[in-house]
Amino acid sequence: MHSEPPCSNCFFCTMNEPEPSVRRAKLSQCFKEMPLRDDQEHVLVLSGLWNISMAQPDDPEFPALGIFECMAKLIHRGITDQNWLLRGQNIYIPYYAAHVIGSYTMDNPQFAEKAVKSGVVLPLMELLRGKMSWVEQRVAVRALGHLASHEKTFEAVVVHEVEIISLAMEIVSNCLEVVYKEFVGIKARKRPKYHCDLLTRGVGELELQSRKAEEWASQLQCWSLYLLNCFASKERGLTLICNTEFLNNLCGMWGGLVNLTSPAGIGLLRTLCSSKTGRKNVANSRQVMESLCNVSRSSDDWQNIAIDCLLLLLKDPETRYGVIDIAASSLVDLVELRSLGESKMVGETISQTLLQDYYKIKFGFLKLKNQEAEKALEELWELRVENIKRDKLMSEQDMKERQALVGKLKKQGNQKFWTGKIEKSCKIYSKALELCPLNFRKERIVLYSNRAQCYLLLKNPAAAISDTTRALCLSGTVSPHSKSLWRRSQAYDMKGLAKESLMDCLMFINSRIKSEHTKRVRIPYYAARMINKQMSATWLFANAKSKLCIRKEKTVDEYESKGEYQLQEMMDAKNMGFPDMPTILEDPKAEKRWKKR
Repeated sequence: MHSEPPCSNCFFCTMNEPEPSVRRAKLSQCFKEMPLRDDQEHVLVLSGLWNISMAQPDDPEFPALGIFECMAKLIHRGITDQNWLLRGQNIYIPYYAAHVIGSYTMDNPQFAEKAVKSGVVLPLMELLRGKMSWVEQRVAVRALGHLASHEKTFEAVVVHEVEIISLAMEIVSNCLEVVYKEFVGIKARKRPKYHCDLLTRGVGELELQSRKAEEWASQLQCWSLYLLNCFASKERGLTLICNTEFLNNLCGMWGGLVNLTSPAGIGLLRTLCSSKTGRKNVANSRQVMESLCNVSRSSDDWQNIAIDCLLLLLKDPETRYGVIDIAASSLVDLVELRSLGESKMVGETISQTLLQDYYKIKFGFLKLKNQEAEKALEELWELRVENIKRDKLMSEQDMKERQALVGKLKKQGNQKFWTGKIEKSCKIYSKALELCPLNFRKERIVLYSNRAQCYLLLKNPAAAISDTTRALCLSGTVSPHSKSLWRRSQAYDMKGLAKESLMDCLMFINSRIKSEHTKRVRIPYYAARMINKQMSATWLFANAKSKLCIRKEKTVDEYESKGEYQLQEMMDAKNMGFPDMPTILEDPKAEKRWKKR
């Protein structure tokens, strides 16, 4: 038998070439010829390159041989040549090409420079404009975000500053509606087949498709926010980003429960608060300020970012007093917080920031617009100055007597509570708190939490949130007071703040599971019911579904001002289907690299 001669231009045969110099020459030629040839194996080559770029993003071989120029030309051809794009499996090529660019430029500024010199920005911009679909937008905004994150390649992206910022803001605001309208919210048989194959690598059922679509939609939003953050961190495009409506929506852009490592909208707010222009615009939005206050008193993973934002605004003389009027009451609840993640002495920092010019208010030189804010600062002064002095002057005998009196009052408050005299019980707990020395932390935790329960029954969720937050600050983040977590979850639920209620409820369940006394106890039915309720309310596509029900007669084009999706029209015109893609699993290491950023 005669052996078949090796293929002269096959990518996979070239990869097996034993001679390094010959292999490199053939690969270079392959990258040059690929965008010019009509080869049905292109998609297999691209999926192989995608797999290599995910697994070995620091390998310099392919970037040195012209892979970026090849990917840029393939994207350009896909956008400009509709007949080619809809032939065979070519529909997948722009997605993989943009993904390859993003993977190589993620952590490597040298590769990013090569990519920019190879002309990748303009083809990526075309995908960002929505010339294909949201799936390609996802990888395009990812790649552009990586290019914008490196010093030497930022200038190549900033050339298109106004358009990129406008498009990214539009994607951030509308992408969840688009993904729901174009994929999640439609019947399985009407979903674009190539989207289903990309999402599940050709092996997924309907449930996996929907779950991955939710994850990708969240990534599309978070990567768009990351791209905006690259501009904001260099104080570029702030007048565009600081659009009032856009700022008002940022705190709600938290990505559901599928992107826990991304600071999302609140991370962008933190960057904006680092600039004078950003602080001015953030401080002028009462809705943003209230959202930051809610997050600062919650179990949200980014509680510390919300506190940072508020402190930055308080340290700026131009925004300080407007922010104090709104945020003082919330921040005073946090002054006994010792540590939060890697941040130490958090409560002390908050106290010093709030009281830095309190003498102006105390001696009548300054009046705040909000009397509740003035009262909160007065309470803080008494707590952090007057009560400390009082406790230092107490003898050991006085301390014991005071402890006994506080214990007696607590019992009286409990008795009134169980007989249904809630208001009287609340007043007794308040009296006990006034008398209780600061170093009796356990007694104060119980008193605050008990009074919070009274406020819940009196339909005063704001006061309940305040007291439970104080109890949780005293108990610490390592071993939080579980009853206070549950009560704050209820209070946030009463105020209609589903996200904050959900996070507290999850922490409540977590604390019960970890507790030595309740290791084998099942999740309480009431907590499970709360989670079900809030998960439905905070589902990533909840608002999109609601809007779609309201305006069924409208198409996606009617609520998108830019970046028209043209691919569906092409597919409908051609009436073409696409065969299954090969099964290729994503590299989890690449996801970890992105998460670290």
